[in-house]
Formats: sequence, structure tokens, C-alpha cells
Amino acid sequence: MPGLLRGVARTAVIAGTATAVSNRVSRRQAGRWAQQEQAAAPPPEAPPPPAPAAPAPAPAGMDDKINQLKELSALKEQGILTEEEFSAQKARILAG
Repeated sequence: MPGLLRGVARTAVIAGTATAVSNRVSRRQAGRWAQQEQAAAPPPEAPPPPAPAAPAPAPAGMDDKINQLKELSALKEQGILTEEEFSAQKARILAG
């Protein structure tokens, strides 16, 4: 019986060691794959280029100016125009 017990204990030690080594290798591989995925990930998208300024229309009435300002405001809310672009175009419309 002591020989059998020694054989079982030996098998348990070998199996435990193999499991520990296998887990360590798996964690190391997962870390390497994560690094490769990060390196292969595309860079964040650049913001779209600014929209070209609208050509200056012929002198317009007050209704036309209000409609242009509404359209300009919608473009700003959508993120197409920056605050500076919005202000410049607004000043142009109001001056005309």
C-alpha cells in the first residue's frame, strides 16, 4: 500500500506542476495577443476637413438672412462648423 500511495502522490505533484506551467503559458500568450491587437488597431479617426465657406449671395432681405442663420446654426449643432467658423459666417450674413 505505501508504494501505491507514493505513486498517487507523485502523480498529483506532476499534474499540479503541469497545470501551473500550462496556466502561465496561457496567460503569457494572452498578453502577447493583446499587445498585437493594440499595435494592429487602426489609429483614431481624424476629424473631417472643415466645410468650405459658402459664397456670398446677392443682397438679401431679412427673411433670407434669417433662413441663412438657421441653416448656419444647424450646421454648428451637427458639428460641421466650429464656433469660430459659425461666428465668421454669422457676421458676414448680418453685415450683408
